[in-house]
Amino acid sequence: MKKIIYFLVALSIAILAAYFVNNWISQYDNPGYVLMGLGHWSLETSLLVFLVAMAIGFLLLYTFFRLLGVLLRLPGKIKSKGKNVKFNRSQEALISGLVDSAEGNWEKAEKTLIKHASNSGAPLLHYLTAARAAQSRGAIEKRDEYLRKATNESGETDIAVGLTQAELHLDSNQFDQALEALTNLQSIDPKHASVLKMLHQTYHKIGDWEGMRALIPSLHQNKVMLEAEVKLLESETYSRLLKQAAKQKDAKKIQELWIDIPSHIKSTQGITIIYFAALIEANAGATIEEEMANSIVKNWDETVLVIYGNIESDDYQKQLQTAEQWLSIHSNNAVLLRVLGKISIKCNEMEKAEQYLTKSVGIEPTVAAYQLLGDVLIKKGDIHKASESYKKGLELASSEIVSQVESISE
Repeated sequence: MKKIIYFLVALSIAILAAYFVNNWISQYDNPGYVLMGLGHWSLETSLLVFLVAMAIGFLLLYTFFRLLGVLLRLPGKIKSKGKNVKFNRSQEALISGLVDSAEGNWEKAEKTLIKHASNSGAPLLHYLTAARAAQSRGAIEKRDEYLRKATNESGETDIAVGLTQAELHLDSNQFDQALEALTNLQSIDPKHASVLKMLHQTYHKIGDWEGMRALIPSLHQNKVMLEAEVKLLESETYSRLLKQAAKQKDAKKIQELWIDIPSHIKSTQGITIIYFAALIEANAGATIEEEMANSIVKNWDETVLVIYGNIESDDYQKQLQTAEQWLSIHSNNAVLLRVLGKISIKCNEMEKAEQYLTKSVGIEPTVAAYQLLGDVLIKKGDIHKASESYKKGLELASSEIVSQVESISE
């Protein structure tokens, strides 16, 4: 519409100009003429006719070249229009694929997305969504194919592709592949929160506590987790590492770990108990006997007390004397009395052991105390009383099992 208006305005201006020029020339007796010669040919005409012919010639040439330009650009316009049509279809396919994927129509979503991926302005979204759809329907080979195409499209350094790969591998319990992808991403962007969070999940699932230990500073520095969550993770990580070292009976590694544990984690009673138990399991309890005794004095804990009674001491008499000092404050503590009875057995003081264990079951009957008392009575040759003690222990154990079953059924 604008072009038509411009044309009419230009035509009106030309007509007005011709009118004024004609009036101007008409004032003179001789309206002027133009003479052109070429070889034996010549052309003579009035100035007005020449001007009109020039104007018409210009318009014809202008129209010709404009049409020529349109014809030359026509293939490109047709191609561009085709691309636009394909692009619009790919955008519609992306929306349709996302909707189908959300509704659980995995196969339909996959086909729609892949069909139009090459013409899309965002092919990554097509391939990554198709990969999720393929995994959801169990087509792992197809999933890997789409992930490769996404990698080729964006390059190996693309965080979005790598995260999707790692997430899908994790969902399929392909932990080695997930860890490989995440390690590569961490080398590209060591502070990326999603990468660090998924590394945490992967290490936790595969039980790689050494890897988790190395990751904790990054989780804390980059505020990927709350401070309280980091402390809980630290406690769990070092607890697991201590237990692993205990199973390997590696006392040196346990002690090295203990040195590396942050002071705020060491101050928690739970980790201290695990440390003591780990060294005892590694047959190195004698090295921490005094440390455990001091810990019991500073912070009375019956769990630590029981562990103390399990130490393979170098001097059981000294251990017994140390534990007996606590009777002045905890004279009626059934756990302490049971531990004293156990250490007395190691010292081969059966009379003292019987006294401590009898008093312990009198205050609080336990299966362990009855078992130890029965062992003492066997060594003293009192078979009848030993049988009675074992019987009471079995009855108590049975009643505890029944109580547990009833609590579960409720």
